[in-house]
Amino acid sequence: MQFLLLGSTFLHPRSSLTEAQRSAAVALFDQGWGDRATARHLGVSRWAVRSLYRRWGLHGRGALVVKPTKSRYSFEFKRDAVRRVIDQGATAQQVAHEYGLSSDKLVQSWVRAYRRDGDDGLRPKPKGRPPAVSGAPAAGAMSDLLRLEQENLRLRAENAYLKKLRALREHGRQ
Repeated sequence: MQFLLLGSTFLHPRSSLTEAQRSAAVALFDQGWGDRATARHLGVSRWAVRSLYRRWGLHGRGALVVKPTKSRYSFEFKRDAVRRVIDQGATAQQVAHEYGLSSDKLVQSWVRAYRRDGDDGLRPKPKGRPPAVSGAPAAGAMSDLLRLEQENLRLRAENAYLKKLRALREHGRQ
């Protein structure tokens, strides 16, 4: 993932807010403005400002800095964070702040995965396409075989029809 270095902050290349807009938004947050009022005042997307506002709530001015690498978290770390939310009733934002996470959205996605799949939802998943099972025909080969069998049945029926038609014509000539 590439980042643009502008001044002293890293900006994500897909961000809809410029560095100036981000700095202005954080200054307004520091003055007590909310995300809606800030977005209206700056004339920018409310959702982009809301995301920045949530990060500002966790990190203050550190919300202007985006980490240049994606962090990976262990199963135990994720489970502890999720348990804090589910068992102790902490909010995702509180847990993100306590554990030093970049966003509460990360905690929310872990909680969602845990509720859907249990512990397995938090375990690391293998990357890439699973290997083909040896001994069994590939999915493409099986569909080719099925297609050929269906075509064979159709041709047999067509052949039987033509034989019957030929026999009827010859019977009519006699």
